[in-house]
Amino acid sequence: MTDVLLRGGLPWGLDAPADLLVRDGRIHLVRQGIDAPGAQVVDIAGQLVLPGLVEAHCHLDKTLYGGPWVPHSADDTLAGRIGNDLGRRAELGVPSPERIRALLERMSAAGTSHVRTHTDIDPEVGLRGVEAVLEAAAAVPVEVRQVAFPQHGVLINPGTAELLEEALKGGVEAVGGLDPAGIDRDPVRHLDLVFGLAERYDAHLDLHLHDGGTLGGWELELITERTRALGLGGRVTVSHAYALGQLDDTHQGRLIEGFAEAGVAIATAAVYSFPVPPIKRLRAAGVTVACGHDGIRDLWGPYGSGDMLERAMHVAYRSTFRRDEDIELALEAATYGGARALGLESYGLSPGDRADLVVVPCGGAAEAVVVHPSRTLVMKDGVVLHN
Repeated sequence: MTDVLLRGGLPWGLDAPADLLVRDGRIHLVRQGIDAPGAQVVDIAGQLVLPGLVEAHCHLDKTLYGGPWVPHSADDTLAGRIGNDLGRRAELGVPSPERIRALLERMSAAGTSHVRTHTDIDPEVGLRGVEAVLEAAAAVPVEVRQVAFPQHGVLINPGTAELLEEALKGGVEAVGGLDPAGIDRDPVRHLDLVFGLAERYDAHLDLHLHDGGTLGGWELELITERTRALGLGGRVTVSHAYALGQLDDTHQGRLIEGFAEAGVAIATAAVYSFPVPPIKRLRAAGVTVACGHDGIRDLWGPYGSGDMLERAMHVAYRSTFRRDEDIELALEAATYGGARALGLESYGLSPGDRADLVVVPCGGAAEAVVVHPSRTLVMKDGVVLHN
C-alpha cells in the first residue's frame, strides 16, 4: 500500500496546521514538515481534517433510499408509524439490499466510516433484514454493526425473543429494546430479557426509549441499575431518551450522575420536535453522547440524507447551540462520542489510529457543522475513496 501524505491540513484538536502521513492503513505521523519520499502527496492546506464520521443510530433495513419517491402514509403517532411500517414493508420490498447499498454508498461519500443500524427482528421478517444489511455492507467500504431490534415488541410478539437470540448467535453485535413500559407493558421482564441476552453473548445493548416524563425517567433508572449490577458499563446505550428533556433539573441531574457512574451512553437523532437530551449537561458530567439520523427516507418519515455533518447541524440547532464550543459538541457526538458508544478501537487523529479521515474546506469544527460543506477527501483504512 502506497504511503499517503496529507500536506498542510488542520487536524481537529490541534492549534496549528500539520501534515499527516498515512502508512499501512494507519496514521503514522502527525506534525509539520514531514518528508516522505515516494508517498502520494495530497495538498489540503488550510482545510479541516476530521476522523471518519460515526452514524450511531439508524435503520438501514427500512430504507427506501435510491428507489422511487414514496409519499408518507402513516399518522403522527408512534403506533401509527409502527403499523404503517409493518403493513407496507412487503408491498415495497423492504428490506432491500440494493437500497441499503445505495444509502451506504451515499454515507461513504459523505465521510461516514462506521454505522450502527437497528435491524428489525420479528416472526414475520425473521432474519431477512440482517441478511440484507450484511449483503449490502459487504460491497461498501463502511463498517456496519447491527442491533437486533424488536421494533414490534418482544413480550407482546411471541417468537421474537428466540429470533433475537438467533441473531446474536449468528454474529450480530448488539441487542436492542423498545419502550419496556409503553410497548411491552412490563419493564422488569423486558429488561430481564434484553440484559440477559447482552450478558450471555457478550454483546452491546441499545434500547429505544420514547416513553416520556416520569415513566421514562423511572425506566432510565432501571436501565442504569442493571448496567451497574451486571458490569456492562461502556456497552449500554439509550437511544432517544425523550424523558431526559422533560424532567426537572433535580431529577435530570440525578439520572445523569447515574449514567456517568454506570457507563450508560445516550444517543440522539434530534428529529422533528421530539425532546433532545441535554447534551451540554451530559458531557459536562462525562456521559458519552452519540448521534445518528434514525430513519432515513423510509416508512417512518421521508427525511434524511445520510450526511452526518448535516445531522450534527440538526443536533446543534435543536439544542439551541450558537457558540463555537457548544456547536463542537454536536460534532463530537458524530465522531468520538459515536466511537465510544460503539466501542471502536484505534479511532481518532493520533499516530497509530486507523486512517479513517474526512477533509472539509473549513477553518474550524463549528463551521463544518453549520455549513456541512462538500467533502474534499474521504479515506477509509488508508485508501482514498473520494477526492
